[in-house]
Amino acid sequence: MKEAVIHMWDVHEIVLHAKNNYNNPYTDVTVWAQLKGPGFDKRVYGFWDGGDTWRIRVTATAPGTWTYTTGASVPDAGLAGISGGYFALEWTEEEKEENPCRRGIVRASRNGHAMEYADGAPYVMVGDTWWPLATYRFPWTDDDEERPQGPNMTLKDMIRIRKSQGYNCIGAIVAYPTWAKDGKPYTINIPDEHNTCIRSAWATCGVEDWFRTDIDRVITARDMHNEGGRPFFFPGKIKGYEDLVPDYDRINPAYFQAFDKKVNYLNQNGMTVFMEALRRDSSKTWKYYYDWPMVYTRYIQYLSARYQANNTIFSPIHFDVKSQTIDAREFNEPIDLMIDLYGAPPFGTLLGTNAPGSTKTAYGSLGEQRWKTMDQTGNFRDHEHYWLMEDIYEDVHPVPAINGEPYYSGHVAIMTNSEGELEECIFGNVESQEDHMNFRSSLYGSLLSGGFGGNLAGFEAGWSANVEPEETPWKIWDVMTFPASYQTRYYRDFILSEGKRYEDLIPEPDLLFPSKAGAPTGWRGWAYAAATKERDLIFGYTEKDCPRVRLRGLRPYDIYEISYFDPRTGKWLEKKYQLEANHFGSILLPEDPDELDWAFKAKKINTEPRVDTVGPGLVRTADVKMTFIQTDSTK
Repeated sequence: MKEAVIHMWDVHEIVLHAKNNYNNPYTDVTVWAQLKGPGFDKRVYGFWDGGDTWRIRVTATAPGTWTYTTGASVPDAGLAGISGGYFALEWTEEEKEENPCRRGIVRASRNGHAMEYADGAPYVMVGDTWWPLATYRFPWTDDDEERPQGPNMTLKDMIRIRKSQGYNCIGAIVAYPTWAKDGKPYTINIPDEHNTCIRSAWATCGVEDWFRTDIDRVITARDMHNEGGRPFFFPGKIKGYEDLVPDYDRINPAYFQAFDKKVNYLNQNGMTVFMEALRRDSSKTWKYYYDWPMVYTRYIQYLSARYQANNTIFSPIHFDVKSQTIDAREFNEPIDLMIDLYGAPPFGTLLGTNAPGSTKTAYGSLGEQRWKTMDQTGNFRDHEHYWLMEDIYEDVHPVPAINGEPYYSGHVAIMTNSEGELEECIFGNVESQEDHMNFRSSLYGSLLSGGFGGNLAGFEAGWSANVEPEETPWKIWDVMTFPASYQTRYYRDFILSEGKRYEDLIPEPDLLFPSKAGAPTGWRGWAYAAATKERDLIFGYTEKDCPRVRLRGLRPYDIYEISYFDPRTGKWLEKKYQLEANHFGSILLPEDPDELDWAFKAKKINTEPRVDTVGPGLVRTADVKMTFIQTDSTK
């Protein structure tokens, strides 16, 4: 047999056909390949893909000769004992520029605080949340015809637009197994001892209608099937609910085959996929009515094997809030079991997940989980939650961090008090400058607070993929040209203006004074800064209504060049300032160019230490304004 030739990081399939018949191939058979290549010798698991077909998806992490021998958990001559190989070529730098995914699967930087491609090139996530990507709402066509913006758009058209706008990542929740527009309410519980939630779905209506109580019709869940059907087969095993909850022990490969095309196409166009296994709302049905934790371990391992050779970041659960679900830490059991049984992802795929607070706070330290290789904040997006990024940064086991769901342009912002209680729901307007400003604050505030991995942003009607008439006011095709869509990429241009030096930044908001002049929640009046250890390079951002700030903590008399960056246009202003730190080691920065939000960079330009040879002298007492405070001497 002729040896296959691939390029590094291409997906290569080992296709196997079973000789025997199996009652349930998904649960009864495990296959793998012992894969060997330059600096690589690991067991790589495969997956059942319908009928008698199993696939093992592999790649090449280095150029040269790769060989394998397959194995299986059952004696089957079609699955075990089959050997083969392939030869891997390197991509040229020009070819990598055409498609950054050719640089390899995204990994942690050398210090753990940022991300990079496998070849060392920096990766700052500029993402969009298309949570129902796997479903019909993002339609797939085999042809490459370009269709205009509107209801006839396909996924390929949407990717074309987002690619032109500088996005490099799409977030997707792979399966919504209990959701359907079936005439039943979008929220359904089983009246058992656990008050088991079957689904707490997005409703087929506008978001504002979710908060209303005067709607007299049944609001049902959104359909989440695709060209291959639904992710698991029906009927299910829960008595009385067989048509609502599928059989989690019987997977539908056709659903995932349809998703394969989308993941591959995104990678071919230079975009990683932030892949979340399941939305948390059906988790009680998994735990209390099936063989927990194995039923969930089997599912996430199936996804891991299916997409391990693609350029993805894998999230074993989408756990945005704790509502009608098991606790976040309960998911550690099946995820840890996946690592114990099958090992870490063979080609280095990062593991992290959406969480209320952060992955760190929700899932615990290494003593409680053994799977986390990245971190993120979740579904809260204002001042009160940026500190979580700093908390992740300070962990003794550093991992890259992203804001997985910053402020969504046009979407409702849930405002809470210091006790976490709901205070206000703010509905954004995708056309308003206020909305765009809030959006930018969320991106830059997260980035400079330690989220150097970037952001997985989002937009009203995009995250939910509105296509049905009831899903008002915007549709998915409208989202592509929301004004804020064009501003997302600029924070990457900003932070990469000094190349990979950003990887060495340390979040230090107190380098700016004042840094918290606005309300504890919201998006006004605060300032953010991150600096190198030597403080010879400082990046900063000031929100609207932030007073003129002072940069402090510098070496006295050092000279800094101050450059301003417009986050609305992505352009650096031509005018630069050279300012000297005073004898206290501080610089009063210039007034912002206008009253809106601004980003800036401060670079030390003197190479040798400087001293004051003249001295400022003392101010005469007569020139100092004096104020006397009257006190009560009797107290």
